[in-house]
Amino acid sequence: MLPLASVVDRLARIRPDDPAFLGDHGTFSWSDYASRSDHLAAHLVRIGLAPGDRVGIVLPDGPGVHAAFIGCEKACVVVVGIGPRAGEEEILHLLRLAGARALIARPVHRGCEMAALATELGIAHFVPILGQLDPSEPALREAGLLTDRERSLGTDDLFLLNSTSGTTGLPKCVTHHQARWHHFHELAVQAGEMTGDDVFMSGLPAPFGFGLWTAHFTPTLLGAPTVLMERFEAGAMLRAIENHRVTVLAAVSTQFIMMLNAPELANVDLSSLRVLFTGGEAVPYERAAEFEERTGASVLQFYGSNETGALCGTTTRDRREKRLRTAGRVIESMQVRLYDDAGNDVTGTGEGQPACRGPLTSRGYFGDEAANSKLFTEDGWMLTGDIARIDADGYLSVIGRTADFIIRGGKNISGPAVEDAVSSHPSVALSAAVAMPD
Repeated sequence: MLPLASVVDRLARIRPDDPAFLGDHGTFSWSDYASRSDHLAAHLVRIGLAPGDRVGIVLPDGPGVHAAFIGCEKACVVVVGIGPRAGEEEILHLLRLAGARALIARPVHRGCEMAALATELGIAHFVPILGQLDPSEPALREAGLLTDRERSLGTDDLFLLNSTSGTTGLPKCVTHHQARWHHFHELAVQAGEMTGDDVFMSGLPAPFGFGLWTAHFTPTLLGAPTVLMERFEAGAMLRAIENHRVTVLAAVSTQFIMMLNAPELANVDLSSLRVLFTGGEAVPYERAAEFEERTGASVLQFYGSNETGALCGTTTRDRREKRLRTAGRVIESMQVRLYDDAGNDVTGTGEGQPACRGPLTSRGYFGDEAANSKLFTEDGWMLTGDIARIDADGYLSVIGRTADFIIRGGKNISGPAVEDAVSSHPSVALSAAVAMPD
């Protein structure tokens, strides 16, 4: 199991001119990927960062953010991955929580002067990036190439901190080691029957779990190109699928619904597409079935969280009712259980909160023992915060959240079920059910 930086360097040696990334920024080869990450790594070493130091990265989606991640890996420092839509308060909170010693970002992010923000936090080094980590960048021009390859992270080392969604207050930093993503990659390849001949497209921000595997890990481990957009726009994504003959698409449910609603859908050729991986929210059956009918692609998903990794998933071998009505068959190695409100194991007897313990889990939250105590059961099982049931064939269905279950007249009502029903109406483009006191 090679660290991802070593995989990038190997592809640069054997297939230097083949595309690693395609899209808004032109073609970015495996050689570009390796050399630009080398330049950044050399700069980070030159300015005095020590192994294990944390480095905040706030960059828009594109080849540059992935090269920045690999550059940090080569310099043996830990990425603090912050989504490109984060505002100033969230950025300040995450960098402070992680104890970042450097910040890599555009000079101005959403109206915020990032050098001033770094100064406010006492961050020693601000690395302004204008493009896609080209060696001619002012900040990298004097760096040269990294030559000390003894300094690198292993697959079991902490390599990334990213943020939770913040549904229980300010976001927390989740710890990531590469081994969990290598394990997940193997499951994803089996689920989607993917090979190095595929062309990937990911509409998800790079620092988050869904974006990590669909754009950073799996395409690279397969040696396949990935199409990226700096900012999601449904019509542009449809045109990119046609232009680049994309075969594997990754998009959350809201994104693929917007694609179905886009006028461009009637005029593009999507015949290359064979798999859509979706998730991040309940998959609406009617719209997912419509996507399959319109494109001929299979709609698949993995269910889990940033913290737990995947607990279950669907595959191209599942029939449509299982693919779209459930979150898929439980992954055996994740040892999934269901717990009731009293903490009793109710697996096989009813509904409950899923918990797991296996190779895909993170190691919890960084610097937040109080949050970790709520994330794990007393005997070490990681909780999800959802409510689910598992059928006799081992397929898991998510029916709500522990925090916002709707109770009407003594009856539990699932928010996702309400959304699914409302979304089936032809006049409804998007829907969201929200629990509130009454």
